Amino acid sequence: MSRQQREALDALLRNAPKSPDATVAEARAGFDQMFQAPAPDGVTVRDTTLGGRPALELEPADRAAGTVVLYLHGGGYVVGSPRTHLALAGDLARRARTRLVSPDYRLAPEHPFPAAVEDGLAAYRELLGQAGSPSHIALAGDSAGGGLAIATLLAAREEGLPMPAAVATFSPWTDLTFSGASIETKLGIDPIFVRSDLEGYRTHYLGQQDPAAPKASPALADLAGLPPLLIQAGSNELLLDDAVLLAARAAAADVDVTLRVWGGLPHVFQHHTALVEEAGQALDEAARFLFPHV
Repeated sequence: MSRQQREALDALLRNAPKSPDATVAEARAGFDQMFQAPAPDGVTVRDTTLGGRPALELEPADRAAGTVVLYLHGGGYVVGSPRTHLALAGDLARRARTRLVSPDYRLAPEHPFPAAVEDGLAAYRELLGQAGSPSHIALAGDSAGGGLAIATLLAAREEGLPMPAAVATFSPWTDLTFSGASIETKLGIDPIFVRSDLEGYRTHYLGQQDPAAPKASPALADLAGLPPLLIQAGSNELLLDDAVLLAARAAAADVDVTLRVWGGLPHVFQHHTALVEEAGQALDEAARFLFPHV
């Protein structure tokens, strides 16, 4: 990424909506305005339901038969929706040549933890019934959705459900205790967040519940038995150590894990394929990882 590209991306992100310091409704409206890009050309978008929740189904024109990605959007468990992530999720579906379904899981503070995990589990259970084989299913998610993807699999493991083929996470938020050093060392380098932004989202999501609970902070959980895991992050983000800790804990639990940190890039840089070529490279890597045979 050139210096000019980095400066343009940082300028864009410094104006992005952050924590709901006014009202939740205003934060959601700001996030919706920031992320309103449509799905890529050649990707059909349909309204559907999954796990009892409204959802969007994305299908590329050259889809390979039989595979599906369960995509869980980011937004700190407070903002965002499948529609704010149409461009990112659609680009992943296009590159992986797979159907993708993104549920509109319940958001906090109206529906605090563990509502999102319950919705993720219900969506995964229904896809298992549809797909015929867990090897035809993969999970993916960004930011809070990346953490939710791992939490969903922890809940599925508790239920005795089979694991999917793989899971890919982009800048996952996995440690709500804020134990990582990067939440301080990347202050001023991260163009999006300061600690209080993340604390605001955490308060809405957890209230007085324990942030160390395994399905709230899946990087702190026993990760044994999870499927192959891809973790991508940018080096310029407060949540860098969430990705690093998740990778280390997964490796210690004998999970096949790949951690890729992209130098000089911010939180969920995969959103910005029009600005930085590394975003497209990262999505290509994720597509190859999720369904290598495709």
